[in-house]
Amino acid sequence: MSRALCLALIVLVWSTGERALAQDTPWRAVLTGGIDEYVVRPGDTLASVSARFGTGTATLVQLNKLDRARPLVIGRWLTIDNRHIAAIDPGVEIAINVAQRMLYFVDGDHVRAFPIAVGTRDWPTPLGAFSVVEKEENPTWDVPSSIQEEMRLQGQPVVTRMPPSPRNPLGAYWIRLSFPNLGIHGTIAPASVYRYASHGCIRMHPEDVAALFERVMVGAAGVIRYQPVIIAMIEGRVYLEAHPDVYRRAPDAANQVLEYSRGYGFADRVDWPATVRVMREQRGLAVDVTKED
Repeated sequence: MSRALCLALIVLVWSTGERALAQDTPWRAVLTGGIDEYVVRPGDTLASVSARFGTGTATLVQLNKLDRARPLVIGRWLTIDNRHIAAIDPGVEIAINVAQRMLYFVDGDHVRAFPIAVGTRDWPTPLGAFSVVEKEENPTWDVPSSIQEEMRLQGQPVVTRMPPSPRNPLGAYWIRLSFPNLGIHGTIAPASVYRYASHGCIRMHPEDVAALFERVMVGAAGVIRYQPVIIAMIEGRVYLEAHPDVYRRAPDAANQVLEYSRGYGFADRVDWPATVRVMREQRGLAVDVTKED
């Protein structure tokens, strides 16, 4: 976000004030994750810890005063901050926010949060409502023609069908969605999680997809959205989460924050200078931006 746009946002809020609308929010907001401690284990890297907990490597470095050029020290305690705002639509069990690289599963009264890998900019994950149409253990990968063509162009052997094996990129579980050729599955490359790394599908850590596979039912409703910036009132506090607009589909994020906070009646509770700072830094964490009295 440009400095001029940030200043314009502050000026507009201060000049227009709050304008509450008589309507319900289209989704409920839930704060997931938290601030915790983790002990570095053999084989851990910045990328693998980031992928496992759904937090950025830059955040890990900053919170723990790490040197990117040096490997993590086994046995060292790391502070982990992976707070995210889950936007849960009515009647939806699986909510995916591509920009967050997070999947949320409504498990009774609890919302479970899972980091995921999503499609690259050239192979974007499709957006919209979906349903779960099939569940399969130890799936065979029927390679889409588009990926076969990519193999051909890269000079790789063209694979059309891959049976279950340690080399199968789908891992041990496949949850087919109602989008064509799209599903939620495991991965044999865990460090790719929490990245824009797939051909559109949703990758999860092996243990995470196993937990989801056990709980989700065929017919469950879901939605995939692309929302790099989210502001919400949660339990009387205002939280803001900002991610880079990798797909370049949200050029008016500042206006959305302004309009949403005004429209749902909490613009006067927002610390706008803090909001500008969070949107500029784009650390991908839910930050409390409540204006203190």
